Amino acid sequence: MTKIVAQCFISVDGVVESPEQWHFPYYDTAMESVVAAQLHQADTLLLGRATYEVFAGHWPHQGNDVLFAKRLNSLPKLVVSTTLNTVEWQNSTLIRDIGQLAAVRSAPDRHITVSGSATLVRSLLDHDLLDELELLVHPLVVGHGARLFDNGGKHRPLNLIRSTAFDTGVLHLVYEPA
Repeated sequence: MTKIVAQCFISVDGVVESPEQWHFPYYDTAMESVVAAQLHQADTLLLGRATYEVFAGHWPHQGNDVLFAKRLNSLPKLVVSTTLNTVEWQNSTLIRDIGQLAAVRSAPDRHITVSGSATLVRSLLDHDLLDELELLVHPLVVGHGARLFDNGGKHRPLNLIRSTAFDTGVLHLVYEPA
């Protein structure tokens, strides 16, 4: 069965917006290992519009010697957006309706990973399409910015599958919808 797993960098106050501005002081080999494991298990990358635009503006211009560049550039990518007309990053396919993911999810033995994409993660949870939610909770209060669960979505209990504390104070929490 296909599995959809979301992995998000998040602050203690729930901010997921612009992690490149606050998460690097906490990025160590333990976090790199977790991010790499998720990325290398995946056979498809699933992105929302905003994350796609950030990634597509950066990763195609990185050489294969840059960590994760070769993998991200070569993976098939599904981009969920109602506002984009085209997706130019290699191996990208535009999906206009999140309901189309139900058919993708019914395909056998695929591992689809979602990187960031808070709006998409909320929609996946609301439509019962997310199998695991990995949160890398950073020990800081950002104080402003989009939050993962910001006034919306339906009530959703989660079961903790595993948790790990890194030396940097980051908590790696893995949940599945109850």
